[in-house]
Amino acid sequence: MTTRNELRLLPWSGPEGKPCYLSTDDKGGYMSRLADNIEAEQLDTAAMLVEHASNTLDDQGTDPDDLRRLTGELTGTLRDVLRVATSRGHLLGMSEPHRF
Repeated sequence: MTTRNELRLLPWSGPEGKPCYLSTDDKGGYMSRLADNIEAEQLDTAAMLVEHASNTLDDQGTDPDDLRRLTGELTGTLRDVLRVATSRGHLLGMSEPHRF
């Protein structure tokens, strides 16, 4: 098993929003692949949302409720992307995981 400082921050939260970690020596195992796939989906979603946000902000007639909804979606997606960046940076030995 991995040591405490080698735990992988997973791309989802546990109960009460607490971070979840994976301890394994098998980087190709089911949970590692699941985490990789979810991270890829989160990054793809972020790219699509950035495009949508750009188009929405270019539209001068955008309804304030649509802007509020967009802000909420951007906030959640940014949280996901930061978790992915933290996890990958930690795996590379570049930083400690942040609390989300």
